[in-house]
Amino acid sequence: MRYQNFQRAISHWEQQLCEQAAKVHRDTWQGISTQGKPEMTTFELSHLQMVVPVVNDIPRLEAEIRPNLPWASDHFAERVSGMPLNPGQEWRNWPWGQSADKFRIDPATVGDPTNEPIFDHTYAARYWPKYAGTVPGGVIPEDVVVNQMPRKGIYYRYGDLDDVVAELNDALTTRQAILPVFFPEDTGLRQGRRKPCSIYYHFIVNDSHLDIVYALRSCDIVHHLRDDIYLTVRLLLWVISQLRHEIDPGLFVMHVTNLHAFANDFRELQQRRK
Repeated sequence: MRYQNFQRAISHWEQQLCEQAAKVHRDTWQGISTQGKPEMTTFELSHLQMVVPVVNDIPRLEAEIRPNLPWASDHFAERVSGMPLNPGQEWRNWPWGQSADKFRIDPATVGDPTNEPIFDHTYAARYWPKYAGTVPGGVIPEDVVVNQMPRKGIYYRYGDLDDVVAELNDALTTRQAILPVFFPEDTGLRQGRRKPCSIYYHFIVNDSHLDIVYALRSCDIVHHLRDDIYLTVRLLLWVISQLRHEIDPGLFVMHVTNLHAFANDFRELQQRRK
């Protein structure tokens, strides 16, 4: 559905969830069993689409979207740092950072040289995967780029966010400028492990404007939706800033397979919207 701005879009999704959500108790959450945990019951909607025109005005976008600031802006800087940071620093400043801490793992179990516990994925690592998991903390020394070959897929080396920008600079009207977040390793069964909620970002020019299409398998409307939208809009504006071409932002298009709120959050959301 197309909306005039992000404030109206988010408000409508909240209203839809409050009025139309199905009550569901799924077997797992982030790979962890929910048996005997009624608080893990969720209220859900399926297959939603949001289309909103983007303005190149960050203060206005912040006022419309109302992300968790300054965290969302600081975390965005980590995402586009050019380094596959893991765990990074800003996860600690997230409003729900304490709950995220329990998902960190021993880096030795995955062959990562980091000394402190890491996450099984970070957005910085997925944006910049060429040397992810090979350098402590994801901070890349200059000699690594010179002396170490980047990761390789089935036939070709890994690409990253810079390669997406290069693709657009080479052929602005390409339909191939896609940055994946959900990797082949995420398709495997990993009990008790997290998998990315985001699937990909697709950058495509339409009507002389650059659109971003953002697909998610799952999104928590209370804890994540506003930040997800903001971080993705910032990504679109960042890509535009890196292009050699003069082009304006176009549409933000979000596809969410499963939009949900946990039981306690759902009741609070209903109270707020009365």
